[in-house]
Parts: sequence; structure tokens; C-alpha cells
Amino acid sequence: MIAKINGERALELAREVLVTEADAVRALADRIDGSFVAAVELLLNCQGRVVVSGIGKSGHIARKLAATLASTGTPAFFVHPAEASHGDLGMVTREDVFVAMSNSGETDELISIIQLVKRTAGHVIAITGRAESSLAKVADVHLEARVDKEACPNNLAPTASTTAALALTDALAIAVMDARGFGAEDFARSHPGGALGRRLLTYVRDVMRTGDAVPRIGIEATVADALFEITAKRMGMTAVVDAGQHVAGIFTDGDLRRVLSREGDFRALKLVDVMTHAPRVIGPDHLAVAAVDVMEKNRISQMLVTDAAGVLIGALNTNDLLAAKVI
Repeated sequence: MIAKINGERALELAREVLVTEADAVRALADRIDGSFVAAVELLLNCQGRVVVSGIGKSGHIARKLAATLASTGTPAFFVHPAEASHGDLGMVTREDVFVAMSNSGETDELISIIQLVKRTAGHVIAITGRAESSLAKVADVHLEARVDKEACPNNLAPTASTTAALALTDALAIAVMDARGFGAEDFARSHPGGALGRRLLTYVRDVMRTGDAVPRIGIEATVADALFEITAKRMGMTAVVDAGQHVAGIFTDGDLRRVLSREGDFRALKLVDVMTHAPRVIGPDHLAVAAVDVMEKNRISQMLVTDAAGVLIGALNTNDLLAAKVI
């Protein structure tokens, strides 16, 4: 039998859930105290790794905390409490900080190993919903993530409590990141496969065309000569260079359109008379996003790459930057 959906009831319940969970997170902001600072100090000064553990819904939040810490400059990993009692506790050292997460603070799997953890790890941080719980009492630092009620209509399913714990652990990770001075470039190195990583780690030299792939022609060439080079290299332009390969100008599709608007045979025109002089250039050691900025501001789709002496060493266009996923 397929249950029928009451649309009005669904919307009403959704709003109640969002309000309840938002209130739970907001209440945390009012209760946060010096224990939070102490937890930040422990994580910041950890000489080993942060070991995070929890089971059930708390385990999911614990995994997220470990992942967030690891990606923001604090080496961390998740250990399942049941597996910890069967050998995985051997991964914990005196240099580590152990973070135990449990809403009740009485999770059997954590309680059964916590005393051994106390003797094994350097420090223990407990994140629970009950300040009087067993985990809270044994920890060096306790962070309370208590909520007045769950968003579940039966006040049973972990909902507001997991949202509050997630928000609190995010706040903890971000505070540690800030204290560590972990910046955008550090973040990019931890996320080389992401968009930010590509933007902050990709240089012009990584995406530019080089050698014979770069369209170039001598300064004495004609428009007809330039057309052959543009067609052959398919970049919508050609660099114009002197005998020493120094950039003298650029001849683009736009320049060609302006030439075509003239009367008479354009093919014999000297390129130096119709090219764009002093074109925008960039060095190979600039970030590729810098090239994107210059191209967007000047409404151009190609750039020449030169060395410090102005010698042509490469070229790139928007298609190259798109292929590299810089834009």
C-alpha cells in the first residue's frame, strides 16, 4: 500500500524541523565558553594526530569532523569505537588527541575503551549532550552540545542533536584553522582536484602553448602571411615578432575584421601597419587566474606569454583556460 502525501502537513513539518534545528544551533552560541577555547588549544598544540570516534549518528558527525580538520591543516582520522577495542586502538599514540562524540555520553562502545584511551592518548576531548555523563566526566575538556528537543515529532530520532553537534564541530575546526593561520593557498594544496585548487595552483606555464604550437610571424610579413599562420595554428591570432623573437605586436581576428572593412586588396598590406601594437602579455610564473582577470578586463580572448626580456615563449586563449578548468 502506498501512503498518500499530505502536502500541507509536509510543508508544516519541514518548517518546524528547520526552526527547531536553527534554534538548537543558536542556543549553542549562547552557551559556548572557555571549554571551547581549551579544546582549540589542545587541537592546535597536538604534536601527533587528532583521532575522532563515535558510533551511529554521532559517528557520522565524527567522520565529518575528522575530514574537516584534515582538510584545514590538522592531521586527523576517524576510528570506529568497536574496531578500536579489537586492535585499531593501536593507531593512537601519546602524541595524539582523542575526540569522543556521543549525544548521551554513555555509548557502551566508547565507555568500554575510554580508560584505555586516557592512558594511550595525550588528551581526551568529549563532545556530548550531557555534562554529567560518563564521557564528560573522564575527558580533559568537555564540549556540551545539548539540545532541548529533537526535531523529530516523537522527540526520538537524532535530528536537532546531530545538527547542533555538526555545527559545534565545524566551529571547532574553523577556530583551529584560523589559529593555525591556514589560508587559501594552504587550502588549495589540500584540495588540488577542486576548483579552488586549480585556480590557486595552476600557473600560466602549466596551460600555455609552446614551441611550434605558438602562432608567430616576422615583423616584415604581410596580412596574407598572417592569415596562413592564424589558420594553421587555430588560436584566432598570431604574434608578431622581430628578429630576436621579441614581441612587436599581435594580429587577431578582430584586427582582420577591421582590415576587411577597408577598400582594395588587403592581402599585400604590411602587418606592422594594421596589427595591434603593445599587446597585453603575461609571464609564465603568474597564476593562470591572473591571465583570466586581464583577459576579462580588456575583453580579449588571447594572450602572449613572454620572458623578462620580452621574448615570446608561449601563448594561451580562453579555450586553453577552459580546458584546464581555471574558468
